[in-house]
Amino acid sequence: MAAQRYYYSDSITDFLSRSTNEIVGDLTLASQHDINDETAQSWVEEIDTLREALEAYSGRGSLYFEYNIPRMGRRADVIVLIDGIVFVVEYKTAEQRFTREAMVQVWDYALDLKNFQEGCLDRILIPILVAPKEKDSHCHLTLKHFEDMVYEPLMVNRKKLSEVFESVLEGVVYKDKPTLDDDQWAKSGYSPTPTIIEAAIALYEENTVEEITKHGGDIDKASEELCHIIDHCREKKRKAICFITGVPGAGKTLIGLNTAIDQFNRGEKAVYLSGNFPLVEVLQEALTRDYVRRDKIRAKAEKRKAYTKAEAKSKVKAFIQMIHHYRDLYLEGTEVKDGRIVPIEGYFQSHTDKAYIPVEHVAIFDEAQRAWTQAELKRFMREKKGIKDFPYSEPEYLISCMDRQTDWGLVVCLVGNGQAINKGEAGLKEWIESVHRSYPSWDVYMSDFLVTSNDVSKEDLALIHKQLIAKEELHLTMSMRSFRSEKVSLFVNQLLDLQKEEAAATLCELEKYPIVLTRSLDTAKQWLRSHARGSERFGLLASSKAERLKAIGINVRYQPDFVHWFLEDDSDIRSSNCLEDTLTEFKVQGLEIDWACVTWDADLRLSKDGMSWQHFQLRSGTQWQKINKEINKEYQINAYRVLLTRARQGMVIVVPNGDNSVPPDETRKPEWYDGIYSYLKSLGLEEI
Repeated sequence: MAAQRYYYSDSITDFLSRSTNEIVGDLTLASQHDINDETAQSWVEEIDTLREALEAYSGRGSLYFEYNIPRMGRRADVIVLIDGIVFVVEYKTAEQRFTREAMVQVWDYALDLKNFQEGCLDRILIPILVAPKEKDSHCHLTLKHFEDMVYEPLMVNRKKLSEVFESVLEGVVYKDKPTLDDDQWAKSGYSPTPTIIEAAIALYEENTVEEITKHGGDIDKASEELCHIIDHCREKKRKAICFITGVPGAGKTLIGLNTAIDQFNRGEKAVYLSGNFPLVEVLQEALTRDYVRRDKIRAKAEKRKAYTKAEAKSKVKAFIQMIHHYRDLYLEGTEVKDGRIVPIEGYFQSHTDKAYIPVEHVAIFDEAQRAWTQAELKRFMREKKGIKDFPYSEPEYLISCMDRQTDWGLVVCLVGNGQAINKGEAGLKEWIESVHRSYPSWDVYMSDFLVTSNDVSKEDLALIHKQLIAKEELHLTMSMRSFRSEKVSLFVNQLLDLQKEEAAATLCELEKYPIVLTRSLDTAKQWLRSHARGSERFGLLASSKAERLKAIGINVRYQPDFVHWFLEDDSDIRSSNCLEDTLTEFKVQGLEIDWACVTWDADLRLSKDGMSWQHFQLRSGTQWQKINKEINKEYQINAYRVLLTRARQGMVIVVPNGDNSVPPDETRKPEWYDGIYSYLKSLGLEEI
């Protein structure tokens, strides 16, 4: 990336006096890429049209060409500042027409600047899409803005561009004019919080964590500490396991991806692994699509054939894999003997055979708390692999693979607090016991927070006290998922813990993060559509046990294609934005959307006195069955915790009315739903 945030800047006065060739020359010198004729011609057309449109505003502002939007991995064509108003101008000189994709693009630029650039927090932003030769009748010049002072995109041709500047500057006035001058605005702090999909793409394009996320927070400290640990293991020929923990949305996955990609780019083999199939599939597909898009541009400039999608995906899979595929890869050539996994005699030349040793020195396991217990892995190996009496839990086996390294190795476990949602998940305890049981020479890095949070007991830590190296930077306390409020996770935890007064107090602090309540799914859908802008993603979420939501049109047993749900735009009926398909906790854990509708069923309901949760699952078509096992109750609470922490910008909670018909539906008694609704309302949630 260029050191400058923009390729060219000037006052409007000086811009009007400079020659087109001179400006194009500056743009060319600032670019890191070879400039083709098409790009140069686009710049010429942008300069000529702006010179006409800005002639009346000499001395009133500045402009910036190719202004960097790091979170999106793009550059806005031109930013124009006049009287403190920020005009975000995007040209489509080749297409010469307005498209929905282009309109969304310029709107996204304006929203990104408003949400993440310090100098835009108190600014009016006007996104403008320019197709120079588009018909007058297709232009859109109506001014409509939202509470945050970001306007809907205006769409103009060359002739109408000057008209739109004039109408905005006559009709839009600041109550309190911004204090920063243009140069200070252009260099003001940029602190984005990308979605994990956006972050993965930006990192793969060789941006850094510092460039695409907030500076100075937990994530910076943890990333830096992890780099030190990797360097130490490499230099001192040590083997170690490192636990990075944190609240939902704190950035654990981002740290893992950044480390894998950074090591990969440095020529060091590292792999990011997850047992979360939807997360891996969505990330692989998103990165593949982006790689294909960028390679088409490179191939055209280099006059070669572009990579196919299959070729691109094979590159992506080199450092993002399903944990089960990794595990199965290193089963090859081994057998169970005397309660251990050992090489089959004669299969390898020696225990140092490269086919036996993992390619990577650093293996990063996301959502490590979901690794399987010994009983679950034993069952799987017997039923699916034909291996009897498999002796290890998944944590112990995965550590054993890295232990095959002859020099050094590091296992990084990314652990979410309160996110175990399925049976057979071993949790953090099994990782610690595995190290104690079989790898006493390994170093163990973790934060002391794990003791105070009850994720592990003092007795567990006593097992590895000689190996333990405490690093407080390895726990992330602050959620990055919601850039509008960092206390959403706290509120959700208090809500689920039935800490009514504390939850109500925290809710009062979520001023910029709306959480509303309704009994109507249609009302909720309307609310989502009215709040989402640009390419912001919204969708329906529900518990996997919420089977009586089928009565209001939500069928949790139907499994939509989650890749399309997360990645397609509004034109595709499989997109989350179409609000037709619902995902459960199993498909959204580790991912996020901007706006969520969480629909609450009677699977998790309150006792009559409102003092405790009651847990149910539908076992037949006529009645709910009470869940009695404590671990299954915990899974259910965590399922709702996952659902309630997926939204970055706000959410609506739907609690249906139940059934009042005669005879009544015994699986949808109104009192169950009324109790949930009354409790949520008592916290202070706004009703819509």
